[in-house]
Amino acid sequence: MTKILPVIMCGGAGTRVWPESRETLPKQFIPLVGERSTFQTTIATLADEAFDRPVVISNADYRFLVTDQLAAIGAAADIVLEPMRRDSAAAVAVAAGIAARRSPQQIVVVLAADHVVRDPQGLVALCKKAAAAAADGLIVTLGVKPDNPATGYGYIRPGERIAGDVAELEAFVEKPDRETAQRYMDAGYLWNSGNFIFRADVMQEEIAHFEPAISEAAEKAIDAGRRDLDFLVLDAEAFARAPKTSIDYAVMEKTRKAAVIEADIGWSDVGNWRAVWELTERDAQGNSVRGNGVVRDSRNVHVRSDEMLTTVVGVDDVVVVTTQDAVLVLGHEHGDNVKQLVDQLKSENRREAGEHKRIFRPWGFYQSVDSGDRHQVKRIVVKPGARLSLQKHFHRAEHWIVVKGTAEVGRDQETLLVHENESVYL
Repeated sequence: MTKILPVIMCGGAGTRVWPESRETLPKQFIPLVGERSTFQTTIATLADEAFDRPVVISNADYRFLVTDQLAAIGAAADIVLEPMRRDSAAAVAVAAGIAARRSPQQIVVVLAADHVVRDPQGLVALCKKAAAAAADGLIVTLGVKPDNPATGYGYIRPGERIAGDVAELEAFVEKPDRETAQRYMDAGYLWNSGNFIFRADVMQEEIAHFEPAISEAAEKAIDAGRRDLDFLVLDAEAFARAPKTSIDYAVMEKTRKAAVIEADIGWSDVGNWRAVWELTERDAQGNSVRGNGVVRDSRNVHVRSDEMLTTVVGVDDVVVVTTQDAVLVLGHEHGDNVKQLVDQLKSENRREAGEHKRIFRPWGFYQSVDSGDRHQVKRIVVKPGARLSLQKHFHRAEHWIVVKGTAEVGRDQETLLVHENESVYL
């Protein structure tokens, strides 16, 4: 049997789990649940022999985060870089185009990098079932069996059985209010997981039929793409012509080839801090602490703090997240309002809205330690064997102090060559 080609969508920003998730380090690269990031966990799930080497489609800004996280778990993938965000329809069109260049009959599974599945083997089994239906020309989505009347998900109405566990997909419905969600749940509706299995040529035909501009932009972006190190960089001019829309709106709500398989696999899109709390281990009072935190006389509290001691006393149903430069205190029922908070911070030009104090670069990372009117101190950590440029300035001197590891200045007097992991203060 031909192996399934897994394609991991890895370009989102995840603003609802700010301040840990920001533009410079979004949620798919953060260990929100467990010790690995959701991206790494998704990649590890694909180690089954049913899958081919995965393709990762990500934003150009995240290219080195992707490679670092793959290397950390000993995994490999083909990495495709979007020059700008164009939502999921364009990304799926690219996935189908890349797969079709291997074989028009190639079966593809598209998975999100920022979701959690508690039953990974169950996911693998469902992909195999869906692949058989996809081979017959269906576009199959995984519809998650709901365990509560959630208002943060779209819902799917399944129809008549086609074969085995595969049913017709009668309709997508938008995120409902709680009363409507309960009615959907009672009627057997499923959550829309946003994961799809299809044959490459079938998806290409449907996108070309319903959204020809997206189809044309994706094809030209692939054909005119260029190789940069280990990356395929899509052509920016061509890709920019793709309208921004989701694959649900572009194809799945219009096609007559849609089908659904019910998935009871402990799925969550980890869409807000309440979802993170629900996925973590909790004590008898419903409290969970990750990192340096203490909770007393409280119930249903989730504390996250990697460094600073964070304490909560006499407060119920809250999330408290402490980072190096921001603190979030959030009521459980207001999880979806964090996006509006981040939008406000952006409108006020607050750096914390999108940037962490630690900024990742191809050679490692740097982090601001102290700054003033006439000075700035950064901690720079450089990967073994990497190099970075020394900057020359007319009005000020730049001083480097290696406090750990070994390094030397290159013959050009402008390059710092690193022999071991080290901290450098600038």
